[in-house]
Amino acid sequence: MPHKLLLCALTSTLISGLSTFSTAGTSTPPGTARPNIVWLVTEDNSKHYLKLYDHQGASMPAVEELAEDGLVFTNAFSNSPVCSTARTTLATGLYTTTTGTMNHRGYTKAELPDGLPPFSELLRRAGYYTSNNVKTDYNFSRTEEWWDELSNQAHWRGRAEGQPFFHMQTFGITHEGKLHFKPAALENSPTTHAPEDIELAPIYPDTPLFRYTQARTLDNHLKADRMIAGVVEQLKQDGELENTFIFYFGDHGGVLPGSKGYVYERGLSVPLVIRIPENFKHLVGKGLEQEGTRVNGLVSFIDFAPTALQLASIEIPDAYPGKAFLSADASLEQLNLRDEAYGQADRFDEKSDLVRSLRKGNLKYIRNYQPYYPDGLENFYRYKQEAYKEWRALFHAGELNAQQAAFFKPKQSEALYDLEVDPYETNNLAQHPDYQPQLLAMRAQLRAHQVTYPDLGFIPESHLVQTEIESNLYAYGRTHSAHIQELIDIADLQLLPFEQAIPKLKAALEQDDANKVYRALVSATSFGKQAAVFTTKARELLVKSNSIQVQSRAMEFLTLVANDNPITTFNALYGNAKHDMEKVELLNIAALLKEQRGFIFEQPSDLNILPPVKGTPSAKVDTWLYNRWQYITQQ
Repeated sequence: MPHKLLLCALTSTLISGLSTFSTAGTSTPPGTARPNIVWLVTEDNSKHYLKLYDHQGASMPAVEELAEDGLVFTNAFSNSPVCSTARTTLATGLYTTTTGTMNHRGYTKAELPDGLPPFSELLRRAGYYTSNNVKTDYNFSRTEEWWDELSNQAHWRGRAEGQPFFHMQTFGITHEGKLHFKPAALENSPTTHAPEDIELAPIYPDTPLFRYTQARTLDNHLKADRMIAGVVEQLKQDGELENTFIFYFGDHGGVLPGSKGYVYERGLSVPLVIRIPENFKHLVGKGLEQEGTRVNGLVSFIDFAPTALQLASIEIPDAYPGKAFLSADASLEQLNLRDEAYGQADRFDEKSDLVRSLRKGNLKYIRNYQPYYPDGLENFYRYKQEAYKEWRALFHAGELNAQQAAFFKPKQSEALYDLEVDPYETNNLAQHPDYQPQLLAMRAQLRAHQVTYPDLGFIPESHLVQTEIESNLYAYGRTHSAHIQELIDIADLQLLPFEQAIPKLKAALEQDDANKVYRALVSATSFGKQAAVFTTKARELLVKSNSIQVQSRAMEFLTLVANDNPITTFNALYGNAKHDMEKVELLNIAALLKEQRGFIFEQPSDLNILPPVKGTPSAKVDTWLYNRWQYITQQ
């Protein structure tokens, strides 16, 4: 017997007293076995690209067949609009803002809280065979330790006979990188979906390039569907189809411009189809066992780990914020009452922002904590897509209408959208008198969420990575929850009329705590020219502060509010930076100052910024630094 199979057989024997395994190819009576669970994931894929959800989406026969035998969730969401943070929530069952994993590909891999390994490990400890083919892209460490098999050949067939399995398979054909084509593709690479039939969202300019880009991603969905069909066929061949819950979903929204990376519906909304196996219909509640059912209740990735554990009859950790949405006790009627989902956006590669969202029924609340940062701020990987380039070029040429141009302009501190009449989130109702009760209620609910789950995004990343707390940020957030709430209080001064905010901003700027001063500078800057009364204080902080994070934000304030020239100051701060993440944050500010005030920076002669070398430990950060320098020094 091969070594791996022998090990699995021994494992099966050792835990036989703890669980009863399903038997391949046999009908299993209710209550005597545990189901298999398979997750099939397409990358960068909002629900809008599937005909199951949108009349002009791609027809995906394999996915549609899964839907006929199960459930279609019309309101399923990632909690983050980019892969590493979204997948980290999927794996851990925890909000990334509480584990310090909210930034896309953190400077280092975080350690998970003691006693809370990935849920796949909990499945494995309870007797499941776990395989991942092949993507992890998690922001926490030791990822290879948590799977029985992790490779592009990983398969449930490596398990011991009769052992239940959890298998995750990712299909990259829909990833945004597949849209990094050259302009000549419009003529040389025709699409199956006709670009002239595409109905573009109103936020996009109606151009041949945008139409072709959407047609091309619809074509990629056809390819993904064929791959999904192959996996389903393997389950049939192995006699496991009716023993297996099959989840099909996207790892977050995307992939056209302004979706991936943003907490709008097009960035967070994902397709979710779950096939209910004949042998385990007893594990789902009334109404959910009926084939072809549509579920309108809101679920999000925070709920996926507890759902998998619930189906496997494994105790769900008390620390999980999410709730299982499939169980024998949860009916369709109850599931449709679920009405909220949270979202977050922080740093994506070299581009940083701080945004939180709450979906409540058909209302969407977005809190922009750095409102003067436009969504369209340069991000190298995003702008490798030709449609992104065209969108920005048309903005600079003044050829966009107000809805299309909004992506490149500063935002409001708060936004409220009625998705029933405004699905593309273009009409901000935050100041509408008729919506003030809803606005205040959702503002308070988001704040209550941040009290319950301390949000580490309010502490600069460059500060977090330089302290000894980094290896246990989950515990740090809980012991410093009061401090984080004080930082959010300062951030929320943006929501006051400026005259009311002045004394509290003044007090915050006088604090000895650098994080409070940092947050106060951001809030002051959000008031624009009104905040000129703090110019003297900002100049003092630029010279006297011992925190480079504070000095960086003081420079930003003085440029945007007092019209200072930042070039000399920026070069001095960059030269004094002691950590790479301090440099990343400085360069993010420089990119903003270039776009908002037209400053072209000059690379100091003593800085040797070279193209990154692939495979080196510093390649990730070197890429961010190099790309930013290339951008801020270009006319």
